Amino acid sequence: MKKIINKNHNKNEPWFKWLTREINSYEAFQNFESGMNPRDVAEDFIYRNRIAITEVFEEFDEEDKDTLDQFLKLTECEMHVFRILEKHIELRNKIRFVDFKKRKKIKS
Repeated sequence: MKKIINKNHNKNEPWFKWLTREINSYEAFQNFESGMNPRDVAEDFIYRNRIAITEVFEEFDEEDKDTLDQFLKLTECEMHVFRILEKHIELRNKIRFVDFKKRKKIKS
């Protein structure tokens, strides 16, 4: 993996570690609260980190592309897991439990 130079961090840090740390420290939820959608938040992240990202792409090679492909697959997998969990929560909230032991008294 190629190394990137970022004046704020370790100069020999692999780009994917840098990216992971930067995304995790990025205040995306503040943007969501202000009404931005995920695509706009991503574009804002790219814009704010454009210099470091440009440095990454200047030295990008096939090994780096393979790593990026693996990240894309993992991210897609995570999205599907979250969607499945979301559906299960929705289903659980829709199900009403009936206590069949409680019987209505029949008037004679």
